[in-house]
Amino acid sequence: MFFAKIPRPIRQNAITEGDLECILTRNCEGTEQLRIEIKSNFDQSMLWQNRGGNFLKERETFGSRLGFILVSAGCAVGLGNVWKFPYMTGKYGGAAFILIYLVFLVLLGLPILVSEFAVGRSSRLSTARAFHKLEPEGANFHKYSYMGMIGNYMLMMFYTMVAGWMMYYCYVMATGKLSGASSDEVSGFFSNLMTSTGTMTGWMIAAVLLAFGVCSLGLKNGIERITKVMMICLFALIVVLAVHSVTLDGAMEGVKFYLVPNLDNIREAGLGNVIFGALSQAFFTLSIGIGAMEIFGSYMGKECTLAGESVNILILDTFVALMAGLIIIPACFAFGVEPGAGPGLVFITLPNVFNQMAGGRLWGALFFLFMSFAALSTVIAVFENILSFAMDLWGWKRNKAVVFNIVLIIILSMPAILGFGPWSGIQILGEGTNIMDLEDFIISNNILPLGSVVFVIFCASKNGWGWDNFIKEANTGSGLKFPKFIRNYMLWVIPAVVAVIYLKGYYDMFQPKGMNYLVPWMIIGVAMLVLVGWISFGHSKKK
Repeated sequence: MFFAKIPRPIRQNAITEGDLECILTRNCEGTEQLRIEIKSNFDQSMLWQNRGGNFLKERETFGSRLGFILVSAGCAVGLGNVWKFPYMTGKYGGAAFILIYLVFLVLLGLPILVSEFAVGRSSRLSTARAFHKLEPEGANFHKYSYMGMIGNYMLMMFYTMVAGWMMYYCYVMATGKLSGASSDEVSGFFSNLMTSTGTMTGWMIAAVLLAFGVCSLGLKNGIERITKVMMICLFALIVVLAVHSVTLDGAMEGVKFYLVPNLDNIREAGLGNVIFGALSQAFFTLSIGIGAMEIFGSYMGKECTLAGESVNILILDTFVALMAGLIIIPACFAFGVEPGAGPGLVFITLPNVFNQMAGGRLWGALFFLFMSFAALSTVIAVFENILSFAMDLWGWKRNKAVVFNIVLIIILSMPAILGFGPWSGIQILGEGTNIMDLEDFIISNNILPLGSVVFVIFCASKNGWGWDNFIKEANTGSGLKFPKFIRNYMLWVIPAVVAVIYLKGYYDMFQPKGMNYLVPWMIIGVAMLVLVGWISFGHSKKK
């Protein structure tokens, strides 16, 4: 290591020779490269100039390839890996479903993920400004930036609350508050939590402060360093929990149900439903469409190709989902409990299982510690994206953006909490729904799929960034190359498939509620697709 010599600064806050260091690194193929970086203790937020209203900053970068992979995987790994994937796998035919899922993960999820990373790495900006920089004059893609920003905030409006639930249950299991409780008492405990506004608010605030505290330390010293530790602990916990689960008496019946191909289950569910279930799960598992991955692309180096790095993230995300099933399904079979899905599985079914298990207090605490890590890794990743909006748009320092967003996120998270209590009468999506369901519907059923369409069309269309620019960026570096011949597949097939998933999601949600719900909501869904078409293919006279 040595300090670079640069000329004397000509303006305030310019970099001096003491602010730079040269680091010897190795790329994916082991070739040594010399990289000059700004030292971690230098205030990079001061490196901006105002040129015509655009703030240009020196972009932070990850300190290591492993850091990028684990932080991105932490964003992808979410609660759906635990409370949805195992149940779907068992219900839809075990290993046969997994095989179909993996095929769709590569065909659908991988191109969209590479698209997000490419936009981020080329622009060195968040979703708030990336399209503005890369799109040609007169294109409308920059208008999606508002939807992307709304999507990140919308996701955190309820995800912070759920992260608080996980932390609270980790505390509850560790302190033995549910030890020896009956099934009715376990169910009642969760019901009481849902109506306890104070408890939910307190743990939501704890999750917000913890995650923003990590982000306040910066990319390398905070997000990368702490998330790496968190994800390594998560992988260790999930392996330990899975090994314990499959060694329980009677657990092998659960393993067979989970992993052995079952054609009877496929016939019972219907092959079409199995294929569509695998397709939908492959699409939603990666948190793609709101720029949550794009921001980490903006922090990447150029040493490795984007397809290779994306495959690594897909592998880790799938590993967590599969191992979560090996924790849940065999344990439920061992104690004669019907495995389900959703919050009921995590907060009612599994605590009942742990209560019947030798050392259940310890295993329950470890499980909810794993769940807390899974939730917080996503919260930290999305918070970094949210902070980057203020830093990219207005040139704010990181700490100023942190303080502002702590207050804003806490306020925005309150409706979801109040929706289980004083505001439970607000049921916009129909009887039995709440505000959290509405927020989840807006982000999961709308912004995520529509945003994914925008990203792939932006990369493949001449009206957007353009295929040649995308391929050049995606294949820069060593490693797996993204195929050059699939432009039409990305431009037409992927958007068409996503549109089908999108409209079927609307139909499945509102058809059981009757035509009075189905017709107006389907009209809204079609209108949103038209809006995305205008963003993707329309032109504005003045940008």
